[in-house]
Amino acid sequence: MSDNKRTIERYMDGFRNTDRSKILSCLTEDVEWEIPGFFSARGRAEFESHIVDEGFTGSPVIDVTRLVEESDVVVAEGTVRANRTDGTTVNLAFCDVFEMRHGKIRRLVSYLMEVK
Repeated sequence: MSDNKRTIERYMDGFRNTDRSKILSCLTEDVEWEIPGFFSARGRAEFESHIVDEGFTGSPVIDVTRLVEESDVVVAEGTVRANRTDGTTVNLAFCDVFEMRHGKIRRLVSYLMEVK
């Protein structure tokens, strides 16, 4: 497995356990994160503010079904089951496109779709 893919595995594990320090260790200082139609964050502090968004409890169940890499781009596909603070659960399909720099995440675009 490449260094870039290992970083993505570590990042996903950080989200599974809501381990902020593990997640942040995978990012460049000037990281950008976009979820089209929802938000755009620039820098580690803004990124950190979205690790557990309002209305969610953290520690989602993340299943990565495909992880592919070309040059410094890694694409991860999979599913997420996240618990909300109101006791409900949301099921999502995701495709994350990671642009890497020196083994760290420089830019992330997350495409999410609710699965009923």
